[in-house]
Order: sequence, then structure tokens, then C-alpha cells
Amino acid sequence: MARTTRRPSLDAPRGRSGMLQRSSQPSSDRFGRFSESFARAMGTSGFLIGMTIFVVLWLAWNTFAPREWQFDPREFNYTLLTLILSLQASYAAPLILLAQNRQDDRDRVQIEQDRQRAERNLADTEYLAREVVALRMAVSDFSSEVLTRDALRTELRALLDKLERQSEERPEDGSSR
Repeated sequence: MARTTRRPSLDAPRGRSGMLQRSSQPSSDRFGRFSESFARAMGTSGFLIGMTIFVVLWLAWNTFAPREWQFDPREFNYTLLTLILSLQASYAAPLILLAQNRQDDRDRVQIEQDRQRAERNLADTEYLAREVVALRMAVSDFSSEVLTRDALRTELRALLDKLERQSEERPEDGSSR
């Protein structure tokens, strides 16, 4: 039996046999989005109020509940609560830093795009300013060459006077010069 090699399809990315297969590693972008949502949630007043209520209830339960119902007794200085809060802080700090790094990257890209846009706007403004100056110069040159009615009358009057003088100076015999 001949063995046939399967040629990769052009519509599927390399290394995957089908479109529905997922990578076994989670996407770094997905983890980054998670860290941003985590940091965003920790920075709300709702989180602070909820955490305060949680800690107050924890302390109240382990202080005033019957001894056999307490799971983190006061005599042991609330060791479990301290451990939970330390664990939360140890995970929260790197996640918040990761979210800040991602925001810094986005800000850097935005600043670069703003700089490029400002350069384009400056170039467009300079071009338009040169065009306005060129139009002003053309209009001023054109307006100095434009013949007004009064100037035309003056010119025509001068030519008419010149023709009359020439006709008076010409001999009556009709000979031309």
C-alpha cells in the first residue's frame, strides 16, 4: 500500500491540521487582557468595599462565633487571613505591573501615531501656506497688469490725440510717409 503525504492546505496556518485545533499554550494576549481586567477591577471602589466587608466578616466570625465554628481563631492572630491577604498581594502586584506595561506599550504606539499625524499636519500646513503665498503673488502680479476703465480711457484718449496730430501733420494730397 502506497503511503500518500498530505499536502498542507493554503487556507490553514502551518503546523495545524485543521482550523478548529487550538494551541496548547494560552495566548499571551489573553493573559495580558486578564491582567488588565484584574487590575481594573482591583482599582474600583466596589473592590475596596467588598474586601473591607470580607475582612470585617472574617474577623467578626472568628472572634465572636463559638470556638468549634471558628476556622481562624483570634488566639493564632488570624494566620489564615494574613496568608490569604499576602497571597492576594503577591499575585496582584505582578498582574498590575503587567497591565501597566501593556498600557505603556499602547501609549507609546499612540504617541508615535500622534507624532506622525502632527508631522503630516505640519507638512500640509506648510504646503497650504506656500500655496496661499503663491496665489497672493499671482493675484498681485495680475492686479498690477489689469487694465481699469479709467486707464483704458486715458490710453485711448492719448492714442486718439496722437492720431489727430498725425492726421493734421499729413499733407492733403493723400501721400503717405
